[in-house]
Amino acid sequence: MDFYGFYTGKIFDAYRYLGGHLTEAGAVFRTFAPSAEKISLIGAFSGWEELPMERVHDGNFWECSVPGARAGMLYKYRIYTRGGRCLDHCDPYGFYMELRPNSASILWDQSAYSFRDQGWRSRPKNWREGPLNVYEVHLGSWRRTGEGEFLSYRDTAHYLVPYVKEMGYTHVELLPVMEHPLDASWGYQVTGYYAPTSRYGTPKDFMYFVNYLHKKGIGIILDWVPAHFPRDAHGLADFDGQPLYEYADPRKGEHPDWGTKVFDYGKNEVKNFLIANALFWVEKFHVDGLRVDAVASMLYLDYGKEDGQWIANKYGGNQNLEAIEFFKHLNSVVLGRNQGTMMIAEESTAWPKVTAEPEYDGLGFSLKWNMGWMHDFTEYMKLDPYFRKGCHNQMTFAMSYAYSEKYVLVLSHDEVVHLKCSMINKMPGLGFDKFANLKAGYAFMMGHSGKKLLFMGQDFAQLREWSEERELDWYLLAEEEHRQMQAFTRDLLHLYKKNKALYECDVMPEGFEWINADDRERSIFSFIRHSKDDKKNLLFVCNFTPVARPDYRVGVSRRKQLRLVLNSDEKQYGGTGAERPVIYKPKKQECDGRPYSIGYDLPPYGVAVFEF
Repeated sequence: MDFYGFYTGKIFDAYRYLGGHLTEAGAVFRTFAPSAEKISLIGAFSGWEELPMERVHDGNFWECSVPGARAGMLYKYRIYTRGGRCLDHCDPYGFYMELRPNSASILWDQSAYSFRDQGWRSRPKNWREGPLNVYEVHLGSWRRTGEGEFLSYRDTAHYLVPYVKEMGYTHVELLPVMEHPLDASWGYQVTGYYAPTSRYGTPKDFMYFVNYLHKKGIGIILDWVPAHFPRDAHGLADFDGQPLYEYADPRKGEHPDWGTKVFDYGKNEVKNFLIANALFWVEKFHVDGLRVDAVASMLYLDYGKEDGQWIANKYGGNQNLEAIEFFKHLNSVVLGRNQGTMMIAEESTAWPKVTAEPEYDGLGFSLKWNMGWMHDFTEYMKLDPYFRKGCHNQMTFAMSYAYSEKYVLVLSHDEVVHLKCSMINKMPGLGFDKFANLKAGYAFMMGHSGKKLLFMGQDFAQLREWSEERELDWYLLAEEEHRQMQAFTRDLLHLYKKNKALYECDVMPEGFEWINADDRERSIFSFIRHSKDDKKNLLFVCNFTPVARPDYRVGVSRRKQLRLVLNSDEKQYGGTGAERPVIYKPKKQECDGRPYSIGYDLPPYGVAVFEF
């Protein structure tokens, strides 16, 4: 290993040297623990008796060779601190771990699987101008066995692919699969950054999962958590008796709200650990992107803290200057080495230039979750339709900043937990009104500028809040209204996927045009999505009240006929099935400030999409 590069933050494959690695004779184990007094290796190969590790290189690294060690054997590092404590830790660079509640690392051969996804990997990767329609999934609760047990990575792949293909998603985004001790953390409190969780199988099994989805034309995005890590004694906290991975000062090194530790982004050794980890998942496991969790908590020194719980930067501000530089470095390296990969920021504030290039003082992310849109959209949709006219701007405001960043519109897992209700139960009214509201909302979302993400269960109107303790309520699809909801969502997703107007100009003002953003009295929105060549444009009309609007007029600029391509009033979607023309010829009748217009019989909560 290039030790100079390690200490200067310029080596990104430290996992090739550190950790447990098989050799012809057995295995060699290495760890970085500069403050340790003594370290022993314990494991199945020694009957858990201590094998002394030797200081190597500059004394900050420790090494032990074990003849006869084999893949699948358990091990830990027993660290004796200068303060007289004895700590048993899993391997920070371990590739596989025991199933919780056990916590030993498992010796593993990363070369045991050969990917066969060259076709997918070699394809043109232009996600900026291509469709990105993400299905967010928690592996442990998407589907389970008949006995309520977890499905394996391999079994899940074979169940998941047909569903994703049928529905029209382009990518699957997995809540964190890195090893974690607590199911209820959903994977966001990571102890094994280099280890796919053993809940669903081996690292080889997870490689199979990625490979299988790629061969079927589906991309993979992983949630990745560099913002914090848990205090669990076997993990990274006080690894060698001192804060090694975390800030030493608790005012910087702890999240009071979460009870977790914060990585020290000023240490080159820590930056190496994290950047190498991001590259590990992209380059070794072939994932197509990382969604970086809790970016705001990293950028702000006072995030979730009261006065006295944080310290200002050298300029007296609340920005974490070290985290800012970390992001610039991270994204430059990952995206520079892997063209077409996506780095996606979950950033919940108005931090500027999240998706701008580092050379222009941006953070360098590919995309940013549009949390503002998610908040405004859900708050509007929860309103009784009578009161929506007073909050009309909540649905239009996002277009005022739509081009300040490269956005993903998200309705994520965070919106359907902790007493927030499922998406369908956020909707006002009963029965038909709930389902019709949600259909209108999804149509508005699919037409709006920005890439798209839906959490599992939202596409068929899961009634209960999501829980990691059980699978989705698939039995609901025995009921007609849920099948109709699923059919409408499916057809929306396919409409999005096959129409360039809905994605290729997402970051260009010319890609979106309001027809009427101000019809607040009737709570109706109409807008056009334009393609680059201005062919096969789409006109959306969305009614957010239970009031029918016969012969609702929509202004158009040209006398070009329009073709109805989606009508929410069809019987298959739970509508009346009333017959409607397919072709609409504009009349020379001014409307919405345009010389021509069409009339359309807009039903309660009706949605119509026209191609022209």
